[in-house]
Amino acid sequence: MAKKGAKGGGTIRKKTVMRDGKEYTYWEARITTGRDPGTGKQVQRSFTGKTQREVREKLQAAAVAVNSGTYTDLSRLTVGQWLDTWTRDYLGNVKPTTANAYKSYITNHIRPGLGAVRLEELHPHTVQHFINGLDSLAPSSVHVLFRVLHIAMEKAVEMNYIPRNPAARCVLPKAEQKEIHPLTDEQAAALIRAAAGTRIEHLVTLALFTGFRLSELLGLTWDAADFDRGTITVDKQLSADFLRGPLFSTPKSGKPRTVMPAASAFQTLRKQKAKQAEQQLKAGPLWANPWGLIFTDDGGPMLQQTAEKEFSSIRAAVGLEDFRFHDLRHTFAVNSIRAGDDIKTIQGNLGHATAAFTLDVYGHVTEAMKQDSAARMETFIKDVMKL
Repeated sequence: MAKKGAKGGGTIRKKTVMRDGKEYTYWEARITTGRDPGTGKQVQRSFTGKTQREVREKLQAAAVAVNSGTYTDLSRLTVGQWLDTWTRDYLGNVKPTTANAYKSYITNHIRPGLGAVRLEELHPHTVQHFINGLDSLAPSSVHVLFRVLHIAMEKAVEMNYIPRNPAARCVLPKAEQKEIHPLTDEQAAALIRAAAGTRIEHLVTLALFTGFRLSELLGLTWDAADFDRGTITVDKQLSADFLRGPLFSTPKSGKPRTVMPAASAFQTLRKQKAKQAEQQLKAGPLWANPWGLIFTDDGGPMLQQTAEKEFSSIRAAVGLEDFRFHDLRHTFAVNSIRAGDDIKTIQGNLGHATAAFTLDVYGHVTEAMKQDSAARMETFIKDVMKL
């Protein structure tokens, strides 16, 4: 046996306890796994078993792991305690809105369901049972919640609190693909006419012509539009909670992108520039747009809620009550496919992480186009065969 107190060293003892007036014997082994970096005291782990051979085997396996540097000391933390630490110390690189969403899932679902469970006792089947009990949530919400739990547990593995991620092989409910609702050409024209003269007339048009997200449009600055080269660089978006935090955040993909939209997009920007000049003249010294934002509200940044509310009135005017601002982005994507743009180009214009994701969202559109193409070819073949 190794020297007592040395790292990887341990002892085996026979112990006796009295229960209900009867004497019971068991064996206990203790091993030193290292020292607490804060107190300098030895950190020990104990094993128990009915026989000396059983605990010796456990001790030897642990000693090998300690000496090879692969030993993981099981944590006494509960899931709830670890999540407190994780949200406090490891969300610094996450956008504020994302961090708030993570915390909401933890507070409302993960903590009530798993918070009291010890980390070392959180097994895959425990996580699976928890996920199965979330049938009141939409499958897409379950997927996001699971991602939060998985990331938090993965960090616990990195910190050597647990040996493996208990959420690694969880079976999730099938997330149904949301049906997209692009505008027809007639509806798009009607919407542009209805938006004319409103505060967001050019915002709506540019969304149709570029497919930019609302947050990206509201975060656009004049220096991002290169009128000479005909490009627009999306390198930031307006933060949803900028009244309490930073004005800008990185785009959803985390990466900037430079696109070359149709010439009509720059015609829209020129109209917006002239409109903004008029607004600035009327506001006088009250105008406050030091960032050079393209779309403003009384000179300052425009809240997403403000734009959404204005858009709600516009869509209602043309009988499109169920149409969302985000569907303008879908309309742009579908029209790009109709125009013959390749998926890689569309992916870049939309700022998707991968072309596979773009295909997943709009694959049914390309499939329909293939079917139309096959039908046209069949007509051609039949006409030829008649000759």
